[in-house]
Amino acid sequence: MVLTEALSPVVVEDMSAAIVARANPAIVTWERTEGRPRNLDNFDRALRAEVHDALWMLSRQWQMGEFKGEDAGSPALAKFHLESSALNKYRPDGAAQPVQPFDESVPLETKVEQRPLVFQQGNQIMALDLRLVMGRYWLKLLAAAGLGASVRDDFLKAFPIVRPDPNVAADAAVCAHRETWQQFAAVAGGRALDGYALFEFMRDHAFAPDWSTITAAPAAALNGAMTAFRAWYERQFYQPAAATQHAWRPDYLEYQFACAAPKPGGDEVLVADEYYQGHLDWYSFDFDTSQATLGPAANNPVPVAHFTKTFWPTTVSFNGMPFTRWWTFEDGTTNFGGIKPGTTDLAKLLLMEFGLVYANDWFLTPFRLQAGSLSRVKGLAVANVFGERFWIDPAGKGLDDQWETWRMFALNVKGDATVPADLALLLPSSTPKIQEGPPLEEIALMRDEMANMVWAIEKKVPLPDGRSKPGFEAATETRRLFERLAGIAPNPVPEPEWRALIRYLAMNTVPENWIPFIPVHDVGSNRQVRLQRAAMLRLLKGEDKPARVQPRTNLLREGLEEKPTKQPYFIHEEEVPRAGIQVSQAFQRTRWYGGKVFTWLGVRKTTGRGEGSSGLGFDRIEDVKMAK
Repeated sequence: MVLTEALSPVVVEDMSAAIVARANPAIVTWERTEGRPRNLDNFDRALRAEVHDALWMLSRQWQMGEFKGEDAGSPALAKFHLESSALNKYRPDGAAQPVQPFDESVPLETKVEQRPLVFQQGNQIMALDLRLVMGRYWLKLLAAAGLGASVRDDFLKAFPIVRPDPNVAADAAVCAHRETWQQFAAVAGGRALDGYALFEFMRDHAFAPDWSTITAAPAAALNGAMTAFRAWYERQFYQPAAATQHAWRPDYLEYQFACAAPKPGGDEVLVADEYYQGHLDWYSFDFDTSQATLGPAANNPVPVAHFTKTFWPTTVSFNGMPFTRWWTFEDGTTNFGGIKPGTTDLAKLLLMEFGLVYANDWFLTPFRLQAGSLSRVKGLAVANVFGERFWIDPAGKGLDDQWETWRMFALNVKGDATVPADLALLLPSSTPKIQEGPPLEEIALMRDEMANMVWAIEKKVPLPDGRSKPGFEAATETRRLFERLAGIAPNPVPEPEWRALIRYLAMNTVPENWIPFIPVHDVGSNRQVRLQRAAMLRLLKGEDKPARVQPRTNLLREGLEEKPTKQPYFIHEEEVPRAGIQVSQAFQRTRWYGGKVFTWLGVRKTTGRGEGSSGLGFDRIEDVKMAK
């Protein structure tokens, strides 16, 4: 396209001569290179961006320095030696638990996070929904075995759901909540079977019970139904074999466990002292060189495997990778210009630098490793296209505590000793995806500097029927029930006007879903402090002996179910920072090898929302509002 601009019409007879002589400098002309088809119905040729002079492209490449070569050759052949050993030992909860064989058929998160299902809190039965499901399945097994209605009625009489009494304080956990009481009342009186009570009966008799104490049905048919019932229950939920054989540490509010892989003369011990995120990966583990072996296990150790392989290195590539040559059209899948890294987004900056600057400098030597293995590259030799051979040293070698060195996928060596870095690669047998249900219970621990204590606020508590409820709402309904049982009127009669204008309070109170933790000294120490669970009193008018308010979440009931004596519960002080923490418990579900489904009860911990104040006070003088 040619544009001409002039102040007044000018007639030039010989344009070539006028241009050479610059006779009329007012004429301005320029060219624009763009796709401008004359036929508006056909854009094919315009979109080709044709270049008729290839020399122009070559000159532009020369200008950009693309013809400058380097005195280096590309890798043509690579050979490495690798040793790998499979994890073969597992120990939950530090040194207190026995060592178990590492079970590859179970996801590692399932093995670590498993917690026992709670069917009883004190004298109150819990998880009514699971009890009813178990009872219904048992009745189906009886019907499938050809046992009649009389056998069904015998089991309903032996394992019934007891109807709670709204006038008894022991049933307050049920009767304080209308919907929970309605659920219990609907299935009580022989209408439904308590399946977990039946399971306890089987377990207490070592799964060889005397059925004649319940029914006159044939023992062979009942034993067959019991075998199917037990297998079905164990298949539904993955739980520890014993109530104490799990990796959860209530005093740290996190999971702790250890794994080991064999090596000549002992074990390579890997410990995870602070796991609470919900997904296990290499960064959850540390090497523990202080332990020569994790301990004996019931399986044979797997020998260390050695591999020597030769490969053709291939250039690392990814979808949308920028081309390394100029004047090459890209698909635009990855827009590096749209990345907005912050001042602390190191990962984004590294990704951009890799993709834009060093993308064609990396080569890949593939090798498949087994999940649940610990591997080391013992040596790597590379030959380039010129026939030169190079020995490649690890990029992260050096001391383990050398802060100037950055290592990816490298495990830390536990302890303060100055030791060389261990560059082993750990591939834990963890699951890539976990489905998490809504929290069954949730607590928030926060510091109250005015009261010099820590409060554990039950934000969500489990109800006996299997559902959950906000902690403050459940606490309010429970207190109203106790006030009704104590004969306290909901709307008290106002006092006469001649009463005093002030009153003395020895102590005020807090909602019953606030559980106090007070600082106490460690045994044998006058400086180290721990947090011990305490209890607030339920102060009701007219009661001489106020009862202690006990927590309703299983996370805070550690030690209350111990028999014959209840045990105190302590939390290390450093586990509750100034920001506080939030801990929740919910069902987790995933699939593993062969599509097998695992469901378990797991705990998660996140950061809290800062400090707070309960308003708890002692020896107070308060104003009394006059009755209107």
